[in-house]
Amino acid sequence: MLKSFQRELEEIYPSCCSFIEQNAWVQIMALCSEVSDPNSLPDKLLLHSGELGLPGFLPELARMELAFHKVSTGKLERPEELDQHTINPTLQLLQLSWKNLYLVLNQGDKSSSGKPEPGEEYVIVWQNPRTKETEVQKASEEDILSLKMIVEGITPEEVADAGNLPVGAVDAAIDRAVRKGLVFAPHSLIRRDPLCFPGCENTEERFLASPSFALQWHITQACDLHCKHCYDRSSRSSLKLDKAFGILDDMRAFCRSRNVKGHVTLTGGNPLLYPHFLEIYQGASDRGFNIAILGNPASRKQIEEILDIKRPTFFQVSLEGLQKHNDTIRGAGHFERVIDFLHALRDLKVKSMVMLTLTKDNIDQVLPLAEMLRDLTDDFSFNRLSMVGEGANLQLPSRDEYISFIEEYVKAAENNPIMDLKDNLIGIMLHNKGDRQFGGCAGFGCGAAFNFIAVLPDGQAHACRKFPSLIGNVFKQSIEEIYESDIAQRYRMGCKACQPCILRPVCGGCLAIAHSHGLDIFEDKDPYCFMNTSKRQ
Repeated sequence: MLKSFQRELEEIYPSCCSFIEQNAWVQIMALCSEVSDPNSLPDKLLLHSGELGLPGFLPELARMELAFHKVSTGKLERPEELDQHTINPTLQLLQLSWKNLYLVLNQGDKSSSGKPEPGEEYVIVWQNPRTKETEVQKASEEDILSLKMIVEGITPEEVADAGNLPVGAVDAAIDRAVRKGLVFAPHSLIRRDPLCFPGCENTEERFLASPSFALQWHITQACDLHCKHCYDRSSRSSLKLDKAFGILDDMRAFCRSRNVKGHVTLTGGNPLLYPHFLEIYQGASDRGFNIAILGNPASRKQIEEILDIKRPTFFQVSLEGLQKHNDTIRGAGHFERVIDFLHALRDLKVKSMVMLTLTKDNIDQVLPLAEMLRDLTDDFSFNRLSMVGEGANLQLPSRDEYISFIEEYVKAAENNPIMDLKDNLIGIMLHNKGDRQFGGCAGFGCGAAFNFIAVLPDGQAHACRKFPSLIGNVFKQSIEEIYESDIAQRYRMGCKACQPCILRPVCGGCLAIAHSHGLDIFEDKDPYCFMNTSKRQ
């Protein structure tokens, strides 16, 4: 019986054992065995470590090892339904009067780098929900603040005001606590409705709920190019800076209400031509948004000014084919400026993306261009031409040409890491080959009014910027009101013809292409769809 108890103590307190000589260990074990409780070791050490000549830190090391054991042998159960952030139920926060004890536990030996020393320190022990492993770390001031906010119901706004901090910095601290597994966040409320998407039961969970919501924000119509396929050269009232900050606040409120991370993509026109671009960029950064830029080549100085505020998630530029064709569409010298700009972005360690608008005239240039860009950009993809605005003067390839092209594109992408799969209909090809599901254009099939909206300088909100799809105005309505409107929900549902398809939650075709062909986007499917009807439910 005594040997069994000894094994139990040694199993719970291996680091403590390494600091105790055999004779002292026998005495300590005897004291614990009197109450037959291995949990009593920290208290016994506190009472007797001095008389036994044991290190002063040993009682608290035992406390920490006992916490580690309890967390390791406990079962982590995440609540299914959460309406607010919640502390990981396995988490234990220990206030210790010795430093570096967590290093002793992590090392499992008496290494000098983990030498205990007197001084107050907080340590956290928890089971990581992602790895299922028990972790022990020194609790940072940020960890303690995040836990305090959640336990006491303190809002990020209150902390930001008290500390004179951007509220986005406080949001980011909570996000980091969630990623570490200290805190559980409520599930995203940006989610496909199984009643509207019968294929949900056959769809991977990661394609049903979006962890983020994006605002594609056209902050200006001003542009230094005049592209032949531009979908909107209309004159619109300029965005007022005070209204811009109001939109950012509204966007943050919407994302918090939906339990998602906010992304702001600044575009135009050319967003860098907007006179208050840096103020808006700073405002988006202060509110904690991930920020991307869709624009034209900029000077190194402009990019460095942006980096002084926050590194963008990516900077996207466009090329429409090889040099001669591209410059026919976008203007003389544009191709070389983009190539030079991509080199600059790489030097500055800014992620770059190149987008191509697929037409009948450039379909044979896509793969050569992708190969040329292999070492110049991080990501290359294409969108089919939306024949609206000046794009109505150009042509799409035929359906058969397109299907043949994406077969070649997918095959080439296997050997070219920059080539991204974006067009929704690529998912049909992968499905027919028996490959895994594919998230498509927005990661969730058609994301129109689902996990993004587009907003223009005059406040108009559209489900998708590639074609007229007005769903409201952010100067007259909140994003929440726009998102919940009947017209926005109709765009989210897509066309009736797609609803029985098993790929609908990850596809939906392209509404802009259906619109370009004069079809009823709420009734008729993408005319390029090649899904075999025998594959439908």
